Amino acid sequence: MADAPADWSDVLQAWRAGPAGRAVAEALGRRLDAGAVIHPASPLRALALTPRARVRIVILGQDPYHGPGQAEGLAFSVPHGVPRPPSLRNIDVELARDLGVPVPSHGHLGDWARRGVLLLNTALTVEAGQAGSHARIGWAPLTDALITATAADPGVRAYLLWGAHAQSKAALIEAAGGGRHLVLMANHPSPLSARRPPQPFIGCGHFSRLAAWCAAQGLPEPDWRR
Repeated sequence: MADAPADWSDVLQAWRAGPAGRAVAEALGRRLDAGAVIHPASPLRALALTPRARVRIVILGQDPYHGPGQAEGLAFSVPHGVPRPPSLRNIDVELARDLGVPVPSHGHLGDWARRGVLLLNTALTVEAGQAGSHARIGWAPLTDALITATAADPGVRAYLLWGAHAQSKAALIEAAGGGRHLVLMANHPSPLSARRPPQPFIGCGHFSRLAAWCAAQGLPEPDWRR
C-alpha cells in the first residue's frame, strides 16, 4: 500500500506493527494468491489526498464500491467517466436541494478531499462483487484510530455520519473530542434508506447546517463544487 502524508504516519505505523495490521496484510495476500480481485488499487488514497493537518470535515462510508472501475479509495467517489452510483446521486440531490449546488456531470470527489474533506470508508478494501467482504479482516482498528486521531487533534471539525454503521463511530468522536465537534447524523444516502424514517437523508439539511456552524465558528463555508 502506498504511503500517506507524514502526519498520518504515527497511526499507520502503530496499526501495521500490531496484530490487526498483520492480519490485513496476510488476508490480502491470501486472497490475491487465490485469484481474488480486490478494490481499490490504493486503499489509503483518502489519507494521501487529505493530510491530517488539513482535515476540516469527515464523511464516513462503509466499504468501497465493489463494481468494476468504481472504487478509488475515497468514500462515495468514483473516477471520471464512471456513472455516479445511486448513493452519490442522492448526495448530489441533497446538495442541490439544500444549498442549490448544481448537480455535476461526474462523480469524482477529489476536489473535496483536497479541500479538507476526509472521505474515509471504515473498511478500506473489498472483493469484486462482494459488498462487505473485508469488513472484518482488520481494517476497523485502523479506521477507528484515524477517526479518533482527527477528533483528538486541536481545533474543531465536522463529522457527517450517514447510516447506522457510520453513526456507531459517534462515541469515538465524542470521547476523543470532548464534545467540541459538530456531529450530524442521518440515514445512509442509499436509495433503500435515503427517504425513509427515522432520519431521512433527503431533506436532512446537513450541508446548510454545516455552513451555519462554520460561520458561527468563524470558519470559511465548505466549497462543495467539483
